[in-house]
Amino acid sequence: MTRMASATPPAPATAVSVVGLDAAGAPPHPALAPVLATARLVVGAARHLAAVPVPAGADTIALGPLAPALRRLAEAVDAGVPAVVLASGDPGLFGIVRRLRAAGLPLRVVPAVSSVAAAFARAGLPWDGAAVVTAHGRDPRPALNACRALPLVAVLTAPGAGAAELGAGLIGWSRRLLVAEHLGTAAERIRAVTPEQAAAETWADPHVLLSLADPVPAGSAPADAAPAGSTSTPAAPVWPADAPPYRGTAGMRADNQPAAAPAGGWALPEDRYVHRDSMITKSEVRALVVARLRPRLGRLIWDIGAGSGSVGIECALLGAAVLAVEQDADAGATIRANAAAHAVHVRLISGRAPAALAGLPEPDAVFVGGGGVDVLTAVAARQPERVVLTLAALDRVAPSVGLLRAAGYTVEGSQLSAARLADLPGGSIRLAATNPVVVLTGERQ
Repeated sequence: MTRMASATPPAPATAVSVVGLDAAGAPPHPALAPVLATARLVVGAARHLAAVPVPAGADTIALGPLAPALRRLAEAVDAGVPAVVLASGDPGLFGIVRRLRAAGLPLRVVPAVSSVAAAFARAGLPWDGAAVVTAHGRDPRPALNACRALPLVAVLTAPGAGAAELGAGLIGWSRRLLVAEHLGTAAERIRAVTPEQAAAETWADPHVLLSLADPVPAGSAPADAAPAGSTSTPAAPVWPADAPPYRGTAGMRADNQPAAAPAGGWALPEDRYVHRDSMITKSEVRALVVARLRPRLGRLIWDIGAGSGSVGIECALLGAAVLAVEQDADAGATIRANAAAHAVHVRLISGRAPAALAGLPEPDAVFVGGGGVDVLTAVAARQPERVVLTLAALDRVAPSVGLLRAAGYTVEGSQLSAARLADLPGGSIRLAATNPVVVLTGERQ
């Protein structure tokens, strides 16, 4: 009988072994001992090098700047010298594997429990529907906006982009935060806090932050967790037994794809929203407006004069964080009801623009569905990447274009005029025209 070839060919003999050290505090993987015994070059953070028995005579490189280590590893591969890279947890999850592969190095990877998996395990929470993002070595705003948009997010933090900074940015959103410091070490500490409490404290690096939309008890020490440094499974979840349990499902998509395109589509018919007196952006117009706003995970969208909230809700369905600004109290209740019906998180700002815009976090894109020149002036002054507005009155088009251009935006626009099928008596069909609307898009130069 002919044997089938292996689906994954074995790594070449000179491959670099990348071994994860368990973030949950378990002993190293059994595969580490044999590769470490023959290693002549061992690369890792200082704490990793100190945690394993590096063989006598092996060269070591404590990671700081990565370029020198990449150069030495490439030389080792060319010379056939066994090399090992030590990493935290699963090195393929926002870890060093990406950089090593980009450098063209052949690899064998032996993962351990990642810090994200360990944090969820310590809390006794499921995470199959969570979004995992990183604020390490990059602009932290996309990670912050992911926490604003989605009900369950894990963030790999960095100095200056940790629980304090993310907590400050989440004040005003209904969130509870779990901060896990020094996972798997004797200094391990896990705390459930509010965004305000997170912002007011200093946190040890490294730490992992979990952002939860469901209410959970805040400010409590994890008395039911395993003792610091223990490798045993906690006997009970972090949350105290007398606290309401974290359900972990509210707002979670059934398909476990928290930032994928909505299963039900977008540019939904008006009857999918509660609205009054047809005060809603029509689906044909909404399709173009949402496309121009470019919502996605990591972006913050303002929906000014939100009305029914349909534009902001569809941006939220596509993964964006959304602030809906609306002065009418009844409309505010409608926005909340519509957002709940579509299982998305939209933060409502009750007030009249432009005054209500003061102090709001900086947006990536803004939809101006209501208000006059003063509102557009205030929006342009904040210099978002994109500004989209809809106008029914033609006399407002030229002043709006001029204002945006003066603020440094390239402006394009079009008039949308749709005619919808409508039934007539006797089985005939006619076209019923909707009111034409001008859509303007300003893109910052």
